[in-house]
Amino acid sequence: MRFNGNKLTVAVFGQSHAPAVGMVMEGLPAGIAVDRERLQAFLRRRAPGQGSFTTARKEADIPEFLSGLNGDVTCGAPVCAVIPNADTRSGDYSRFREVPRPSHADYPALVKFGGSFDIRGGGQFSARLTAPLCVAGGIALQALERRGVRIGAHIASVGPVEDDAFDPVNVGPGDFDAVLRNGFPVLNAEAGRRMLAEIGEARQALDSVGGVVECAAVGLPAGLGDALFGGLESSLGAALFGIPAVRGVEFGSGFAASRMRGSAHNDPYAVRDGKIVTRMNHAGGVVGGMTTGMPVVFRAAFKPTPSIGQPQRSVNLRTMEETELTITGRHDPCVAVRAVPVVEAVAALALLDRLL
Repeated sequence: MRFNGNKLTVAVFGQSHAPAVGMVMEGLPAGIAVDRERLQAFLRRRAPGQGSFTTARKEADIPEFLSGLNGDVTCGAPVCAVIPNADTRSGDYSRFREVPRPSHADYPALVKFGGSFDIRGGGQFSARLTAPLCVAGGIALQALERRGVRIGAHIASVGPVEDDAFDPVNVGPGDFDAVLRNGFPVLNAEAGRRMLAEIGEARQALDSVGGVVECAAVGLPAGLGDALFGGLESSLGAALFGIPAVRGVEFGSGFAASRMRGSAHNDPYAVRDGKIVTRMNHAGGVVGGMTTGMPVVFRAAFKPTPSIGQPQRSVNLRTMEETELTITGRHDPCVAVRAVPVVEAVAALALLDRLL
């Protein structure tokens, strides 16, 4: 499981209930300072056990760096870090070898890997693997900041409940800091309360709910990227679809552009303080696969958590008969909440790779 950039690569390893998960990050130049306290604060935003809106699994998620750092500075060698898995309940999963969970990776993974597949917690397909991914992304975020690039995200929606949107022309670090100050990752605190109520209702109904994460990157120069498959959207899109549960990605106006006319969708150029800008940003800061110098704004849609407490239809793979399955255990009622820093991390990896 690997992010393959032009200069930067990140290999993520481990399984949800293995002794540890980890990552190996190659291509980082020497001399990048890593603030470990800030990195740990970033990892806490993704960690489980934050309240009734997340899984009750408890993990400290403190990475142990095995290589790549000389003190707190990259030394040019591959950066390797591991995170122990502590709070596992493997017995919750043994029956899914026979009766796979709907909309999980169980069935195709059992076909692909047979009896060797580690089904505990979803194995290598688990969102647990986003913990080491955030270690790599957290380092990339710090490296980007030193180059004048900031990335931030918030929950754009949970079910039908919507947060305020980023201003696609003027979004900046102040907006990102406001989200962090709110605790719950939204711009509008009242929208956050209604989102929590929506998540609570789904949980009470033994159900789950989907959501959308909006992300923006500011400070990128114009001309970053290339045509066709070398486009910035191609890099970001491929990386974002590596996050478990992502079902869609859109830039700028996204699918809404298909309902617009060119006169409305085009982004007129202007000069502000001696700098070329666009008056609007329907393109999301990317045209022809290249950055325009405006904020890069995109959204990632997350499906509802497939592990729900309601009875679901499945099949018994041993008897080849249809049956009913009820899932128990600890699960996020809305994966989009903890996915906010993961989106930031993956975006940082893709963008830092381009800048390198």
